[in-house]
Amino acid sequence: MSVNAVLFDFDNTFYPYSPCNRAGKDAAFETARELGYDLDREAFEECYRTGRRETKREVPGTAAAHGRVLYFKRALEERTGRPQPADALALADAYWEAYIDAIDLVPGVEGTLGTLNERGIDVGVVTNLTTRVQLEKLATLGLDSEIDLLLTSEETGREKPGSATFTLALSRLERRPSETVMVGDNVETDIVGGNAVGLETVLFDADAPDGDESLDGHRAPDHRIDAFDELLEVVL
Repeated sequence: MSVNAVLFDFDNTFYPYSPCNRAGKDAAFETARELGYDLDREAFEECYRTGRRETKREVPGTAAAHGRVLYFKRALEERTGRPQPADALALADAYWEAYIDAIDLVPGVEGTLGTLNERGIDVGVVTNLTTRVQLEKLATLGLDSEIDLLLTSEETGREKPGSATFTLALSRLERRPSETVMVGDNVETDIVGGNAVGLETVLFDADAPDGDESLDGHRAPDHRIDAFDELLEVVL
């Protein structure tokens, strides 16, 4: 195929998610203790899980389902039996400040995006989550000038693997599925979603074992890479 556009997932594709999430929760825990909440780490984690679970139950399949301010709002309501608006905001702010401080690109991202730009290949980011948070991550990573499009599930109203995110991205870039590649780390959202609209798909997972254990019966991606710059061998 002749590739004229590449769509990328963002979280855990351009950067590792786990260290950032861990740093964010560490900061939120310390903030909760400073605010006077009598929580050890195990109790804090359970409180966080409760808020996350309730949020995802109440607003499934939306960008809001990833909202940390909602997680902490619901967590504190469940723990105290009443709204705690200032504290919920303080925990969410602490989480995201530490998360952003810990963010770092996966090796090979800058060089790969630079090469795609040099070859005139459009670069789009299609991502679940809210727009403000993703814009802040993108700006912190210094990738503003490297991409042609950022599209979040908040803008489309539907999360990946729903087709809206992919088809709207193609429309804005004025590209066809047959000339576009989708790259991401998540089989369910990135590969299944990309396959469904006719994109060539690339599963990027530096930590995955050999084989298709992660596919869970889904159609295999067209390509698998375990280093980011291996993408150039697929698209060029």
